[in-house]
Amino acid sequence: MAIHPETKLGHVHLTVANMARSLEFYRQSLGMQVHWQNNESAGLGAGRRDILRLTENPQARRVPRTTGLYHFAVLTPSRPELARSLWRLAKTQTPLQGFADHGVSEAIYLADPDGNGIEIYRDRPRAEWPFVNGQLQMVTDPLDTDAILAELDGPPDESVGLHPDTVLGHMHVHVSSLLPAEEFYQNVIGFELMQHFGGQAAFLSAGGYHHHLGINTWAGVGAPPPPADAVGLRYFVVELPDEAELNRLVERARRANWPFEEQADGIFGRDPSQNGILITAGQ
Repeated sequence: MAIHPETKLGHVHLTVANMARSLEFYRQSLGMQVHWQNNESAGLGAGRRDILRLTENPQARRVPRTTGLYHFAVLTPSRPELARSLWRLAKTQTPLQGFADHGVSEAIYLADPDGNGIEIYRDRPRAEWPFVNGQLQMVTDPLDTDAILAELDGPPDESVGLHPDTVLGHMHVHVSSLLPAEEFYQNVIGFELMQHFGGQAAFLSAGGYHHHLGINTWAGVGAPPPPADAVGLRYFVVELPDEAELNRLVERARRANWPFEEQADGIFGRDPSQNGILITAGQ
């Protein structure tokens, strides 16, 4: 049973080593607002809702070649808003890791101070997405950054952060083995497989979106999960439209013998590579 086409992502929760450093980065370089903060955690976003939650562990460290976060992707609502993000990154002299035109989207890649991967992107209209024989064919072509910056009508107001319609567009995670991860996200979660990439990555979604989730084995086939004291992914949120859809997913999970915990805001479990997923309804 396919997941409901109106399914979307909620927020992503990361472990960081230094909260003050991370908050400064996400406010200054990305233009996020701090929605709330307590002794060890904080929530940030653009509009009313969180895109990102952070929890501090001063002993946390980077551990390469594990499953977990590849990047989380911040979706801006338009090309001019992507241009504002690019201008802000340049103005704050934030190191960038790359740019790409994926046919379906235009993207900027970078990392936070702990090395957590970030993508900032805008979608092209679906009518412009590249299909070959009915199959989506995302690409990785050079990005025309000059054309993006030309969307701006002069320097933006530095006091204005991310547009309130900015959301968490997709997640991309490392997995230890592609096939078990594909089967889990299709048969238990209910995502649709949209595209394979070189036998090492796959892209899945709800409602025909190019991808709400990317999975890859680029950290190595058989990569172990990160240790408890690693920076990086704690979980990401898959948001269903209502309780009825959550109940349908729970039934699929029980039939598949997927172990999950019931929580006040939904159910929590881990994929076959131990990436955490919180599934909620009607937030």
